[in-house]
Parts: sequence; C-alpha cells; structure tokens
Amino acid sequence: MRKRLVPAIAAAAFAAFGASAHADILLGVGAPITGPNAAFGAQVLRGAQQAVDDVNAAGGINGEMLKIVIGDDVSDPKQGISVANKFIADGVKFVVGHYNSGVSIPVSGVLAENGILEITPASTNPRYTERGLWNTFRMCGRDDQQGIVAAAYLTKTFKDAKIAIVHDKTPYGQGVADETKKALNGAGVHEVMYEGINPGDVDFSVLIAKMKEAGISVVYYGGLHTEAGLILRQLADQGLKATVMSDDGTVSTEISSIAGDAINGFTFTFPPDPRNRDVAKTIVDTFRKAGFEPEAYTLYSYASVQVIAEAAKAANSIDPATVAEQIKKHGVFHTVLGDRSFNEKGDTTNPDYVVYKWNKGDDGKYIYSQL
Repeated sequence: MRKRLVPAIAAAAFAAFGASAHADILLGVGAPITGPNAAFGAQVLRGAQQAVDDVNAAGGINGEMLKIVIGDDVSDPKQGISVANKFIADGVKFVVGHYNSGVSIPVSGVLAENGILEITPASTNPRYTERGLWNTFRMCGRDDQQGIVAAAYLTKTFKDAKIAIVHDKTPYGQGVADETKKALNGAGVHEVMYEGINPGDVDFSVLIAKMKEAGISVVYYGGLHTEAGLILRQLADQGLKATVMSDDGTVSTEISSIAGDAINGFTFTFPPDPRNRDVAKTIVDTFRKAGFEPEAYTLYSYASVQVIAEAAKAANSIDPATVAEQIKKHGVFHTVLGDRSFNEKGDTTNPDYVVYKWNKGDDGKYIYSQL
C-alpha cells in the first residue's frame, strides 16, 4: 500500500527543516523517523536537509533546486518498500538512506528497477553492494571491515576470556556479529556462546542466566542501541560483571540513558569522529547553533548529498544512471568526511574503523571517546 504523509505533518516537517518551496529535483530521505531508532533517523534527516539547504544556497544543481521527500520506514523492511513506492510515485530521482541494512537491501532492488539512485549513509551489510546493482552506493564502511577491527581489539585485550556473541537476528546485527566471529575464529579465539535475540525484546534474564552458567566475562553484541542498553543494564542488575562490546549501531547518546551507570566501560566500533575534521568545522557549528548535535551518521548523510550534487554537476545531468556512472569514475569527492571515492561496487574506498569507550567524565556525566 502506498501512503502519503498527512499534509499538516509534511508541512511542519518541511518548515522545521527549511526545505525550499521552489525545489524541482526530488531527493528522498528514507530512515526511521519514528520508532525505537528515531534518534538515528533524525541524524540521517538533519544531515541531508542541511546539505540540501547548503547546495541550494550555492545555486543548486545545474541551476535546479533540490527538495526533500521524507519516507519514514520505522526500521521495518515492509514499510521500507512502501516508502520506496511513495518515492517512485512522487518522482524522486535520488535517495539518501536507509539506516538499517535490513531495509536498504530490499528497497535498493525496487529503486534499481525504477531508475532511482541510492546512497546509504549507514547500512553496513556487505550484501547491499555485492549484488551488482547499478544504483547502490555506500558512504560508510562494511561489516567485514568493522568485524576485523572489533575482533582485533577483543583478541588483544581479552585473549583468554570466555566470550559470548549475541545478535539481533537482523541482516545488520547478525551480519556484523558473524563477521566479528569469523575474524575471532581466524585468530584462534572461539566463542563459548552464540545466541540470537529478537528486536524489541526487553527481558534478557534467561540469556544472562546462560551466560552466568557458562562463566562469560566478555559479550560482543551485534545490533542496535536500544537492546544493547537493556543488556548492559540487566547484566549489571543481575550481578554479571562482563565487559560488553558492540558496533556502530549503538552510536547514540540515548544508550547511556537506557543503560544508566552500566554504560561505564562499554566499547563499540565506529570511524574516527567526523566532527573533529577541519573540513567539517563550519557545518558542525551550524548544527550546534541550531541546537542539534551532529553525532554518528549526521555528517555521513550530509556527505551523501554532497556526492550526489557534485557528481550531477560534473556529469551535467540529473539522470540517476548517468550520475551513478559519474560517481564511480569521478575520482575524489571533497566532503565533510574528508576525501571520498567509490569502487565499481559502490563501496567507499576510504573505510576506517576504530574503537571507542564510554567513561565517566570530570563532570560526572558519561561520554564516549576514541581509544
């Protein structure tokens, strides 16, 4: 079923994010605008909207203005398909999204069949770009790159620990957990437990009881911040002093409000913080003056729009297939993430992951910083 945004809601959203009233190139933004992962949806939407505003202020693309069409997928693949159908009906040419790999993978196929280019700022499952589709591009890295970094840290730091690997059974969560497992096993480290949970689960007492019985001291979790925060809290409540490590799906300050004091010592993988790059300073200041902290994927979304705009200008075309070819052959794009380029699959050739750790700051508040 195709569903359009209620006019009043759409008007409020466009007013809030300053969309141009005279835009004529439609850019879809697909993300979880509502639901448990709305914090990440806000990152994707705010990043794309600020980039659109800046592109339009500089004259647009070949004299034409960009206009955002919002698609709320609620992190659900079926809703993602509905969003894709809405984009098709509306005449969208380019899409920045989606956040979840489990949404991006099926949606990208529908978009490819209907001539729409997609750049995901956040979906890391390798399958997204491994199917040979003409329209798929990825601004972030991949799980098979992230898993190697996580495994190297665990192997070095907890060489003799009893490790449990837990995932949320989604293409993203299980994907990154399996890549980490593969890298661990390749280094001669074998997990004691391998378990799956369901997105939306809130009671992990049975899982934690199994961990206690197995003597688990380290947990690697593949999934998103909501369940990760609950696992952290319940591990502490049930007296299991285990170190927890996770992935880039947990990069939100919201996790600390879920986990409470149990967030202390929690580690995760993510690229070096793009907010610290000199090329991003002006944009970061703009977000902060507007009262929005551009953490995690905000600047990845901004950079996705930058790439579309620069490639379209270089190709002197807004035809998605022509722009896709230009992205692959263009060479270096100068973005808020630094210089970026793409291979024939559509993956960035500049992936980089590091490890972060949550600790209590001097002011008593918990913060994360790169190790």
